Amino acid sequence: MAKPYVLSASDRSFFQTVNAAVLANPFSAQRNAIDRDISGLLNVKPTDAIITAAIRNVAARIAGLESRGRADLRDYNGDDRRVLKGAFLYDVFHRYITEFDELIDAQQQTPAKSLPVPFAAAALADLEAKGFERREAERYFALSYQLRRAFFFIRLGLVGRSASMQTFRESLWNNVFTSDIDLYDNYLWNRMEDFSTILIGETGTGKGSAAMAIGQSAFIPYNRREGRFQECFASTLVSLNLSQFSETIIESELFGHTKGAFTGALQDHQGIFSRCRPYGAIFLDEIGEIPHSLQIKLLKVIEERVFRPVGGHADQRFEGRVIAATNRNAETLLNQGIMREDFYYRLCSDVIVVPPLRRRIAEDPGELDDITGAVVAKIIGKPSPNLVKMVLGVIDRRLGRHYPWPGNVRELAQCVRRVLLNRSYSPPAIGSGMDLHPEFVKAMAEGRVTVQDLQAGYCHHLYALFGTYGEVARRTGLDRRTVKKYIEAWNRRRGSVPSATAD
Repeated sequence: MAKPYVLSASDRSFFQTVNAAVLANPFSAQRNAIDRDISGLLNVKPTDAIITAAIRNVAARIAGLESRGRADLRDYNGDDRRVLKGAFLYDVFHRYITEFDELIDAQQQTPAKSLPVPFAAAALADLEAKGFERREAERYFALSYQLRRAFFFIRLGLVGRSASMQTFRESLWNNVFTSDIDLYDNYLWNRMEDFSTILIGETGTGKGSAAMAIGQSAFIPYNRREGRFQECFASTLVSLNLSQFSETIIESELFGHTKGAFTGALQDHQGIFSRCRPYGAIFLDEIGEIPHSLQIKLLKVIEERVFRPVGGHADQRFEGRVIAATNRNAETLLNQGIMREDFYYRLCSDVIVVPPLRRRIAEDPGELDDITGAVVAKIIGKPSPNLVKMVLGVIDRRLGRHYPWPGNVRELAQCVRRVLLNRSYSPPAIGSGMDLHPEFVKAMAEGRVTVQDLQAGYCHHLYALFGTYGEVARRTGLDRRTVKKYIEAWNRRRGSVPSATAD
């Protein structure tokens, strides 16, 4: 057997950097720095130019290996083989990225079936020519499709430049691939159904969009014989808003029922667990609204992966992933006994907090421009800077840039629609946006609020905006322990009327 090839010091260093890019979260600052290193454009700001240059440089290095007959994994051992594997995957992935995007667009328009993949044969041939075994090439082709879908939905479905949105996108990517894609690749790519997720955020913040990004980004194997992926990603997520149903109906909506199971059950009905497709997920919105009796049943389904329809006698198997959402924080759910601890701890493999719009705009005022532009583009089918400028002008005149958006992104989207219709927007009179109880506001107007009450309320408001005791302490000049004491005191008496002080 011939001795294995050895990379030059220059090639090894370059391909190690490329391999680091493959492993890094694409929404992280780390990945941005790595892309700059690969591109050589250290002082260029446009991200697209950096990515284009990086892709070009990787392709050129691999072409250099090919010209010397040294672009085959089977000719290398150890670390050289490992870093070249990542570089070859990077190169083939980006060679077909346009085709992946076109497939994603076409599949969204045809969600009923998995479409043929005309470029698959060429991509698989490229991987096999680089030394990947047949089955290995098929798996990495499917992984490439998964990576592109996840990036597609997280980037396009959750726009915003603020620090909290950058962190949010990183968290969603980690939820799909873990924080170590090498770990995912070696152990977990077909085991993610065991990792349940809770999305926590105020109403209208985009929990549904986040669930969609996770649910449509699962690994789906490629079927070479049929020339298509085994499932259509556009039909892999099924959703249920639990707050829309009475307690007597929820169980049937979750698990289904058989004909005659109860009065009015005139035919068999499939619940959300039955409708979940292979490689799919279910999204249970407003999970904090269900009674403890159903929490126990759901806990059993998640742990044992089997369920039984109401009135049925045979167990059915559930293989999907569970994504839940609530507008209450974990402390409220547990401390007030809304959610059983065993149920919460089985759901919370990952807890992702969706930031409110007011916090995002406070971190970066350009966030309002980004979301408005995305909403306008979605409504009219293309970007329109002129319409965005008009809408933002109305928002500035009618609301001001410090309007707290109590309805979050959902309210902003409706604001845009109303401005396009009427060139005006008047928000509903639902308070100041500071989450103050009406009686508290009344007590303020009557002069019955103490300085301690005001400090507690203001600390709570800042905590809702920025999410950390440290940031509240910095903005108020108080120490962290005092801030925490005020916020906890506010939460304990939230909604109560401050007592009058004696003269």
